[in-house]
Amino acid sequence: MTAAADWAARIAGGDRRAIARAISAVENQTRDAAAVRAAIAMRAGHARVVGITGPPGAGKSTLVSALVKALLERGQRVAVVAVDPSSPVSGGAVLGDRIRMAEHQTDERVFIRSLAARGHLGGLSRTARQVIGVLDAAGFDSVIVETVGAGQSEVEIASVAQTKVLVCPPGTGDEVQAIKAGVLEIADIFVVNKADLPQADRTERELLAMLG
Repeated sequence: MTAAADWAARIAGGDRRAIARAISAVENQTRDAAAVRAAIAMRAGHARVVGITGPPGAGKSTLVSALVKALLERGQRVAVVAVDPSSPVSGGAVLGDRIRMAEHQTDERVFIRSLAARGHLGGLSRTARQVIGVLDAAGFDSVIVETVGAGQSEVEIASVAQTKVLVCPPGTGDEVQAIKAGVLEIADIFVVNKADLPQADRTERELLAMLG
């Protein structure tokens, strides 16, 4: 059995350790990375990829957690790729998103992985596409990708996700203006989060006006 076939068999078999090692291989470009990429090519192409983007503090992680719960109730296996800011000390991911999704950590139907942006612009990491491929090859029905939340430059999600969700917090209009360029054009679904706040209706009207 070739190295690629071995990786493909273990990933497709749901071996969580193999999945984690495969992601680390492509993220860090180790000597196993080429075999993992070949394994992805054998198996990927079936998962629904949903991208969640929006400004910092919009409630993206809370929405992702609720979406995971809803998909589990439909009988799906779900993977989450959370792109986090990089630590200025280690260069690794600041694991805020995994902390907020702790309720799903012990569920065998869910796989959550944080990736460090490592200065890459566009809202994702350089290896996000390959990581999504690993999770697709592992047989997850849905892969949810949460961007780092840096603002209007986060349009790279459009190249990896079939469905793009833009999360907008209620505000004075400044938040909507900040995300206007680029991101509004690529979104399929707009979510006004924290809708119990008094300015939610105004934010909805501003979005509708911009889209109209």
